[in-house]
Amino acid sequence: MTKIEEIIEAFQEADYQETLTMLLDYSESLPQLPEKYIEQRDAGFNRVPECETPVFVWIELNDGLVHIDADVPQESPTVRGFVSLLVDSFNGVTPEEVQSAPQNLVHNLGLDQKLGTRRMFGLSAVYNRIRSSVKEASGLQ
Repeated sequence: MTKIEEIIEAFQEADYQETLTMLLDYSESLPQLPEKYIEQRDAGFNRVPECETPVFVWIELNDGLVHIDADVPQESPTVRGFVSLLVDSFNGVTPEEVQSAPQNLVHNLGLDQKLGTRRMFGLSAVYNRIRSSVKEASGLQ
């Protein structure tokens, strides 16, 4: 079972309060944005514009494995938690593993039942940006 599959299972079994607690826990573990990206973030590069919360994402491949750096304000813990969940799930995996993750991850996590519609749109946009950037960086068809 992949890490993302384990996370999906945990979220599907969680009630509303447990879901929020898990997202808050993830929000606290988002790695700090590397210094090399601070200027780019401050200039607005790599922002996911569909998300109302300012979310910035950088994708690299290192030795054929995905590496994600992201920045989300601490004042947006549910969005930050979701982004941290993605970083945790997909850092160090192959591009193929990212592409084989469920297309409708937000729904599979049960977040569409527990968070608002506008937030779902933004979270889906972040997830789709990561998937498309990994696909582009790896040359997958």
